[in-house]
Amino acid sequence: MFHIDIRIVIAQVINFGIVFFVLYRFVITPLQKVMKERTKKIEKSLEDAKSIDKKFAQAKIDTEKIIHDARKEANDILEQARIEADKKQEEYIDKAKKQITEIISQEKQKMQLEKLNTIAEIKSDIGSLVISTVEKIVGQKVNSSTDHELIKKIIAENK
Repeated sequence: MFHIDIRIVIAQVINFGIVFFVLYRFVITPLQKVMKERTKKIEKSLEDAKSIDKKFAQAKIDTEKIIHDARKEANDILEQARIEADKKQEEYIDKAKKQITEIISQEKQKMQLEKLNTIAEIKSDIGSLVISTVEKIVGQKVNSSTDHELIKKIIAENK
């Protein structure tokens, strides 16, 4: 029925074995090697990408920390500057108050001195007035020692 020639089947099996061996040795093995290398490269690239992502995330965290620290430092510097400015302002205010107090004290002394000078002038003028009045009343010139005694007496009575 089926006419099968055993020699042809054996020849075909041998041919198939040779083709399979050649394909396996020169095509499939190098192809598998290339596929394994590509798989390794892809896995390495994925690991590198994960590593880069981790480094990027860490860099972002570090950057935010640096920015936060810089802002904090800037705020500290500003606060210190405010404190020093307040101290300087207080020093200037105290200095101005001292100068004002000194000026007021000097002016009071000047006023006291002027008051004493004015009183001395008034006494002198009153003395001259008294002398001229006494001369008119008495009608004669009194000597200087008598003038002074008379002036003192009149001034003492007026107080």
